[in-house]
Amino acid sequence: MTTLLLLLQFISPATVHKTTGYTHAVKVSDCRLVFISGQVAQDVQGNLVGKDDFKVQAEQVFRNLTEVLKASGAGVKDIAKMNSYVVGLTSERLADYRAARTKYLTQPDPPASTLIGVVALARPEYLLEVEAIACVK
Repeated sequence: MTTLLLLLQFISPATVHKTTGYTHAVKVSDCRLVFISGQVAQDVQGNLVGKDDFKVQAEQVFRNLTEVLKASGAGVKDIAKMNSYVVGLTSERLADYRAARTKYLTQPDPPASTLIGVVALARPEYLLEVEAIACVK
């Protein structure tokens, strides 16, 4: 169990299976919660980035997530919970997702996370959507 700035307490009990890339629970205290809408692969002009290319879309999604966190006075270290939705989840897409997540989420304790394979998102060209909840002082 690790604590970051006493705002987030990352909990992975030894009595439950070991995790890879996420934490079983994150306890938040004495902070403001920031709810981040699902981020998709659009550039600043609203254009789709990476049509039919999951790897490129994953990079853009995590880049957007990082920018929204920054604009909210937060950073990746402040993420307590993250949900990810992947269209047509395959082992290749999972590997590309994990690579992008690892590149952008560099904190020592990863957030509590859920990854869900879905049939479609709001627009048919979106292949990934990531939402998060951050805890900031």
